[in-house]
Amino acid sequence: MGEEVQVFGFWASPYSHRVELALSLKGVPYEYIEENILKNKSDLLLKYNPIHKKVPVFLHKGKPIVESIVILEYIEETWKVNPILPQSPYDKAIDRFWIKFIDDKCLPAVRKATFSPENERETAVEEACECLKMLESALNGKRFFGGDAIGMVDIAANFLTIWLRTIQEATGLEVLSVEKFPDLFKWTDDFISCSVVKESLPSTDKLLSFVKASLSQ
Repeated sequence: MGEEVQVFGFWASPYSHRVELALSLKGVPYEYIEENILKNKSDLLLKYNPIHKKVPVFLHKGKPIVESIVILEYIEETWKVNPILPQSPYDKAIDRFWIKFIDDKCLPAVRKATFSPENERETAVEEACECLKMLESALNGKRFFGGDAIGMVDIAANFLTIWLRTIQEATGLEVLSVEKFPDLFKWTDDFISCSVVKESLPSTDKLLSFVKASLSQ
């Protein structure tokens, strides 16, 4: 079922990298199509995602699917090998709760903390730290949120790895550190140390240049 799989993405997007990583973990071959989402979105991207007009777009046998978590769910249901969600309905529901928490609460709070005006920064950082504290509790002594292997919660939290580290380096603001969140910081190290993850990550130097250029605009 790996035939005719295409991923429309952007090299610096953690959301399109979610999809690439899930496919790599399951060994599904795909064609990657780079989109210039900042200046010149392709006609195909606008055709396949006319509502949001953004990446990722996942195309399987000519049928488009959008929104990274929706795509991950589709990949999980279509290719059963190397599952990224647990089999137990209860455990699956718990994972979905944390995935929603990451996208609805955690990532917006972290982005707000790192990019907020100076007079709002202290409050924003406190809010972000509360979210990270709650997320860290979900590890509960495990190497990954999925246990011994990377699962969908880990994939959903990928922004907290090299993307957040790069933003912190560019801005000088520290939200996630080994002192504040030792278990969560160790998780970031373990996550990016996995060979399949390494292969899908963008160059840190290139990403740092991109972030610095974005901040200067």
